[in-house]
Amino acid sequence: MSPQYQLMAELERAFDDLVEATEALIATARQHPPAMWRFGGDADIDWLMRALTDYWYQDGQDGRATRDHVGVVMADDALLEHVCEVNRCKNAFSSQLSAARKLHPAMVAELKATLPFRHPVLHDHLKGSGMARLHLKQCWRRLPVADAPVSRIRLAWYSSGRSIKRMSVSEVEARLARLNNEAAHVKIQYQLLAALPDGEMLAQIQTQAPLMRANIFFREPLEDGHTRRAMNVALPLFVPSPDNRLPQINQPPSQPPEKRTRALRGDSKIESEPFIPSLRIHRYRR
Repeated sequence: MSPQYQLMAELERAFDDLVEATEALIATARQHPPAMWRFGGDADIDWLMRALTDYWYQDGQDGRATRDHVGVVMADDALLEHVCEVNRCKNAFSSQLSAARKLHPAMVAELKATLPFRHPVLHDHLKGSGMARLHLKQCWRRLPVADAPVSRIRLAWYSSGRSIKRMSVSEVEARLARLNNEAAHVKIQYQLLAALPDGEMLAQIQTQAPLMRANIFFREPLEDGHTRRAMNVALPLFVPSPDNRLPQINQPPSQPPEKRTRALRGDSKIESEPFIPSLRIHRYRR
Protein backbone atom coordinates (compact mmCIF):
# COMPACT_ATOMS: atom_id res chain seq x y z
CA MET A 1 0.00 0.00 0.00
CA SER A 2 1.38 3.40 -0.98
CA PRO A 3 1.95 5.99 1.78
CA GLN A 4 -0.88 8.12 0.37
CA TYR A 5 -3.40 5.29 0.47
CA GLN A 6 -2.19 4.29 3.92
CA LEU A 7 -2.75 7.83 5.17
CA MET A 8 -6.21 7.87 3.59
CA ALA A 9 -7.05 4.58 5.33
CA GLU A 10 -5.87 5.96 8.67
CA LEU A 11 -7.99 9.08 8.21
CA GLU A 12 -11.04 7.02 7.34
CA ARG A 13 -10.49 4.87 10.42
CA ALA A 14 -10.05 7.95 12.62
CA PHE A 15 -13.32 9.41 11.31
CA ASP A 16 -15.12 6.10 11.88
CA ASP A 17 -13.79 6.01 15.45
CA LEU A 18 -15.04 9.55 16.05
CA VAL A 19 -18.53 8.82 14.76
CA GLU A 20 -18.77 5.58 16.75
CA ALA A 21 -17.53 7.23 19.96
CA THR A 22 -20.06 10.04 19.53
CA GLU A 23 -22.87 7.56 18.93
CA ALA A 24 -21.87 5.70 22.11
CA LEU A 25 -21.95 8.96 24.09
CA ILE A 26 -25.43 9.78 22.80
CA ALA A 27 -26.68 6.25 23.50
CA THR A 28 -25.49 6.54 27.11
CA ALA A 29 -27.23 9.91 27.45
CA ARG A 30 -30.46 8.41 26.11
CA GLN A 31 -30.26 5.55 28.58
CA HIS A 32 -29.55 7.82 31.55
CA PRO A 33 -30.76 11.31 30.58
CA PRO A 34 -28.58 14.04 32.10
CA ALA A 35 -29.83 17.41 33.25
CA MET A 36 -29.18 19.88 30.43
CA TRP A 37 -29.47 23.56 29.62
CA ARG A 38 -29.40 25.14 26.16
CA PHE A 39 -28.72 28.73 25.22
CA GLY A 40 -31.70 30.10 23.32
CA GLY A 41 -33.86 26.99 23.30
CA ASP A 42 -35.00 23.77 24.92
CA ALA A 43 -32.41 21.12 25.70
CA ASP A 44 -33.14 17.47 24.99
CA ILE A 45 -31.27 14.43 23.70
CA ASP A 46 -32.12 15.22 20.08
CA TRP A 47 -30.56 18.67 20.46
CA LEU A 48 -27.47 17.11 22.02
CA MET A 49 -27.18 14.67 19.13
CA ARG A 50 -27.46 17.48 16.57
CA ALA A 51 -24.84 19.52 18.41
CA LEU A 52 -22.33 16.67 18.68
CA THR A 53 -22.76 15.45 15.09
CA ASP A 54 -22.76 18.86 13.39
CA TYR A 55 -19.86 18.02 11.09
CA TRP A 56 -21.22 19.61 7.95
CA TYR A 57 -21.07 22.69 5.76
CA GLN A 58 -24.36 24.43 5.13
CA ASP A 59 -25.00 25.95 1.72
CA GLY A 60 -23.29 29.32 1.52
CA GLN A 61 -21.38 28.87 4.78
CA ASP A 62 -18.03 30.65 5.04
CA GLY A 63 -15.38 27.94 5.24
CA ARG A 64 -13.65 29.82 8.07
CA ALA A 65 -16.81 30.01 10.20
CA THR A 66 -18.14 27.36 12.54
CA ARG A 67 -21.58 26.97 14.06
CA ASP A 68 -21.98 27.16 17.82
CA HIS A 69 -24.11 24.97 20.07
CA VAL A 70 -23.90 26.58 23.50
CA GLY A 71 -25.26 24.57 26.38
CA VAL A 72 -24.48 22.72 29.60
CA VAL A 73 -24.71 18.96 30.20
CA MET A 74 -24.38 17.45 33.67
CA ALA A 75 -22.29 14.29 33.38
CA ASP A 76 -21.84 11.31 35.67
CA ASP A 77 -18.67 9.20 35.55
CA ALA A 78 -19.97 6.95 32.76
CA LEU A 79 -20.89 9.87 30.51
CA LEU A 80 -17.58 11.61 31.23
CA GLU A 81 -15.71 8.51 30.08
CA HIS A 82 -17.50 8.76 26.74
CA VAL A 83 -16.72 12.49 26.52
CA CYS A 84 -13.03 11.75 27.08
CA GLU A 85 -13.13 9.06 24.38
CA VAL A 86 -14.78 11.44 21.91
CA ASN A 87 -12.08 14.05 22.58
CA ARG A 88 -9.38 11.42 22.16
CA CYS A 89 -10.85 10.52 18.76
CA LYS A 90 -11.05 14.19 17.82
CA ASN A 91 -7.36 14.62 18.66
CA ALA A 92 -6.44 11.58 16.57
CA PHE A 93 -8.50 12.82 13.61
CA SER A 94 -6.92 16.27 13.88
CA SER A 95 -3.41 14.78 13.93
CA GLN A 96 -4.13 12.69 10.84
CA LEU A 97 -5.52 15.75 9.05
CA SER A 98 -2.40 17.75 9.86
CA ALA A 99 -0.26 15.01 8.35
CA ALA A 100 -2.44 14.89 5.23
CA ARG A 101 -2.23 18.65 4.73
CA LYS A 102 1.56 18.51 4.87
CA LEU A 103 2.11 15.41 2.75
CA HIS A 104 -0.87 15.32 0.37
CA PRO A 105 -2.82 18.62 0.41
CA ALA A 106 -5.13 17.56 -2.43
CA MET A 107 -6.36 14.67 -0.31
CA VAL A 108 -8.13 17.00 2.12
CA ALA A 109 -10.65 18.25 -0.45
CA GLU A 110 -11.37 14.67 -1.47
CA LEU A 111 -11.98 13.68 2.14
CA LYS A 112 -14.64 16.36 2.62
CA ALA A 113 -16.70 14.76 -0.13
CA THR A 114 -16.00 11.05 0.43
CA LEU A 115 -15.93 10.51 4.20
CA PRO A 116 -19.68 11.12 4.69
CA PHE A 117 -20.48 8.15 2.43
CA ARG A 118 -18.90 5.87 5.04
CA HIS A 119 -21.90 6.61 7.26
CA PRO A 120 -24.95 6.53 4.96
CA VAL A 121 -27.46 7.27 7.70
CA LEU A 122 -25.77 10.57 8.50
CA HIS A 123 -25.12 11.38 4.85
CA ASP A 124 -28.61 10.58 3.54
CA HIS A 125 -30.24 12.47 6.39
CA LEU A 126 -28.30 15.65 5.68
CA LYS A 127 -27.85 15.53 1.91
CA GLY A 128 -31.28 16.95 1.22
CA SER A 129 -30.53 19.93 3.46
CA GLY A 130 -27.49 21.00 1.47
CA MET A 131 -25.06 19.63 4.06
CA ALA A 132 -23.28 16.79 2.30
CA ARG A 133 -19.68 18.03 2.70
CA LEU A 134 -17.64 17.72 5.85
CA HIS A 135 -16.58 20.80 7.77
CA LEU A 136 -13.31 19.45 9.12
CA LYS A 137 -12.89 21.93 11.97
CA GLN A 138 -16.38 21.13 13.22
CA CYS A 139 -15.28 17.49 13.31
CA TRP A 140 -12.15 17.91 15.42
CA ARG A 141 -13.02 20.80 17.75
CA ARG A 142 -13.02 19.36 21.27
CA LEU A 143 -15.91 19.09 23.69
CA PRO A 144 -15.35 21.48 26.62
CA VAL A 145 -15.21 19.79 30.02
CA ALA A 146 -15.18 21.39 33.47
CA ASP A 147 -12.43 20.20 35.81
CA ALA A 148 -14.74 19.54 38.77
CA PRO A 149 -18.34 20.00 39.98
CA VAL A 150 -19.58 23.56 39.47
CA SER A 151 -21.77 25.87 41.54
CA ARG A 152 -22.23 28.67 39.00
CA ILE A 153 -21.59 29.40 35.32
CA ARG A 154 -21.56 32.92 33.97
CA LEU A 155 -21.77 33.18 30.18
CA ALA A 156 -20.77 36.29 28.25
CA TRP A 157 -20.05 37.25 24.66
CA TYR A 158 -16.41 37.95 23.90
CA SER A 159 -16.01 40.28 20.93
CA SER A 160 -12.43 41.45 21.33
CA GLY A 161 -10.55 38.48 19.94
CA ARG A 162 -8.01 38.89 17.17
CA SER A 163 -5.14 36.91 15.74
CA ILE A 164 -1.80 38.61 15.06
CA LYS A 165 0.77 37.32 12.58
CA ARG A 166 4.24 38.86 12.40
CA MET A 167 5.40 39.42 8.83
CA SER A 168 8.54 40.84 7.24
CA VAL A 169 8.48 43.64 4.69
CA SER A 170 9.35 41.18 1.92
CA GLU A 171 6.49 38.86 2.93
CA VAL A 172 4.01 41.73 2.86
CA GLU A 173 5.36 42.82 -0.52
CA ALA A 174 4.81 39.30 -1.88
CA ARG A 175 1.21 39.34 -0.62
CA LEU A 176 0.66 42.77 -2.12
CA ALA A 177 1.95 41.52 -5.47
CA ARG A 178 -1.03 39.15 -5.67
CA LEU A 179 -3.40 42.12 -5.86
CA ASN A 180 -4.15 44.28 -8.89
CA ASN A 181 -0.87 46.14 -9.36
CA GLU A 182 -2.52 48.68 -11.65
CA ALA A 183 -4.98 49.89 -9.01
CA ALA A 184 -4.12 53.31 -7.60
CA HIS A 185 -4.62 52.30 -3.96
CA VAL A 186 -2.28 49.31 -4.41
CA LYS A 187 0.42 51.52 -5.94
CA ILE A 188 0.18 53.89 -2.97
CA GLN A 189 0.61 50.98 -0.56
CA TYR A 190 3.65 49.77 -2.53
CA GLN A 191 5.20 53.20 -2.07
CA LEU A 192 4.51 53.16 1.66
CA LEU A 193 6.05 49.72 1.96
CA ALA A 194 9.13 50.69 -0.07
CA ALA A 195 9.91 53.46 2.43
CA LEU A 196 10.32 50.98 5.29
CA PRO A 197 13.66 49.43 6.27
CA ASP A 198 13.95 45.80 5.16
CA GLY A 199 14.39 44.56 8.71
CA GLU A 200 11.19 46.04 10.12
CA MET A 201 8.56 43.54 11.25
CA LEU A 202 4.88 44.22 10.65
CA ALA A 203 1.69 42.78 12.12
CA GLN A 204 -1.21 41.32 10.16
CA ILE A 205 -4.36 41.46 12.27
CA GLN A 206 -7.41 39.28 11.75
CA THR A 207 -10.47 40.12 13.83
CA GLN A 208 -12.08 36.94 15.11
CA ALA A 209 -15.79 36.25 15.19
CA PRO A 210 -17.58 36.86 18.51
CA LEU A 211 -17.64 33.82 20.74
CA MET A 212 -19.25 32.73 23.97
CA ARG A 213 -17.05 32.40 27.03
CA ALA A 214 -17.98 30.67 30.25
CA ASN A 215 -16.68 31.72 33.65
CA ILE A 216 -16.93 28.54 35.69
CA PHE A 217 -17.06 28.70 39.49
CA PHE A 218 -16.21 25.40 41.19
CA ARG A 219 -17.99 24.08 44.25
CA GLU A 220 -14.65 23.45 45.93
CA PRO A 221 -11.17 24.81 45.14
CA LEU A 222 -9.11 22.66 42.78
CA GLU A 223 -5.90 21.01 43.96
CA ASP A 224 -3.94 23.98 42.62
CA GLY A 225 -6.13 26.36 44.64
CA HIS A 226 -8.08 27.82 41.71
CA THR A 227 -11.76 28.43 42.36
CA ARG A 228 -12.79 29.45 38.84
CA ARG A 229 -11.82 29.03 35.23
CA ALA A 230 -12.74 30.69 31.93
CA MET A 231 -13.10 28.80 28.66
CA ASN A 232 -14.68 29.16 25.24
CA VAL A 233 -17.82 27.09 24.81
CA ALA A 234 -18.73 26.67 21.15
CA LEU A 235 -20.07 23.20 22.00
CA PRO A 236 -22.02 21.93 25.03
CA LEU A 237 -20.01 22.16 28.23
CA PHE A 238 -19.90 18.87 30.12
CA VAL A 239 -19.83 19.31 33.89
CA PRO A 240 -19.01 16.54 36.39
CA SER A 241 -22.11 16.08 38.50
CA PRO A 242 -22.67 13.36 41.10
CA ASP A 243 -26.22 14.60 41.76
CA ASN A 244 -27.33 15.54 38.19
CA ARG A 245 -28.27 19.08 39.25
CA LEU A 246 -27.70 22.10 37.04
CA PRO A 247 -25.66 24.95 38.54
CA GLN A 248 -26.77 28.56 38.43
CA ILE A 249 -26.52 29.75 34.81
CA ASN A 250 -27.13 33.31 33.65
CA GLN A 251 -28.92 34.20 30.41
CA PRO A 252 -26.61 36.28 28.18
CA PRO A 253 -27.96 38.50 25.37
CA SER A 254 -29.17 36.57 22.35
CA GLN A 255 -26.75 38.41 20.04
CA PRO A 256 -23.14 39.55 20.56
CA PRO A 257 -22.43 43.28 20.95
CA GLU A 258 -21.74 45.16 17.75
CA LYS A 259 -18.58 46.76 19.12
CA ARG A 260 -15.59 45.50 21.08
CA THR A 261 -16.41 44.50 24.64
CA ARG A 262 -13.01 45.66 25.86
CA ALA A 263 -11.31 48.99 25.26
CA LEU A 264 -8.05 49.09 23.36
CA ARG A 265 -5.07 49.09 25.68
CA GLY A 266 -3.23 52.35 25.84
CA ASP A 267 0.11 50.55 25.92
CA SER A 268 -0.59 48.40 22.84
CA LYS A 269 2.58 47.71 20.88
CA ILE A 270 0.69 47.86 17.58
CA GLU A 271 -0.58 51.03 15.93
CA SER A 272 -4.37 51.17 15.77
CA GLU A 273 -4.57 52.41 12.16
CA PRO A 274 -3.59 49.95 9.40
CA PHE A 275 -0.45 50.81 7.45
CA ILE A 276 -1.34 48.58 4.47
CA PRO A 277 -5.16 48.49 4.67
CA SER A 278 -5.67 46.00 1.83
CA LEU A 279 -3.86 43.32 3.83
CA ARG A 280 -4.77 44.47 7.37
CA ILE A 281 -1.08 45.20 8.01
CA HIS A 282 -0.15 47.40 10.98
CA ARG A 283 3.16 48.80 12.17
CA TYR A 284 4.54 48.18 15.62
CA ARG A 285 4.97 51.30 17.71
CA ARG A 286 8.56 52.48 17.78
